[in-house]
Amino acid sequence: MVKIVINACYGGFGLSNEAEKWLIENKNWNKEKSKWKYDRKTPDLINCIETLGKKVNTFCSDLKIIEIPDNVEYTIKEHAGREWVAEKHRTWGFEIY
Repeated sequence: MVKIVINACYGGFGLSNEAEKWLIENKNWNKEKSKWKYDRKTPDLINCIETLGKKVNTFCSDLKIIEIPDNVEYTIKEHAGREWVAEKHRTWGFEIY
């Protein structure tokens, strides 16, 4: 199984200052390089969420770890900041109004 981090509420994906500080201090992350470019399955991010729990959230995020089967080609979809994981497939002409 592959662990992936998603935002489970409306608002948008984001890490709290405490989570970013934890990643910098414990995993040697560089805030300038990584801000807004989180690999959602990186072990560092997963470990941060498992360690800090709800302290990783901002006022508009509710980060959750979900698991999907290995070898699934996936994409992270979102609507108004709330995310889910979907298996990749072809889509034409779909728009949300």
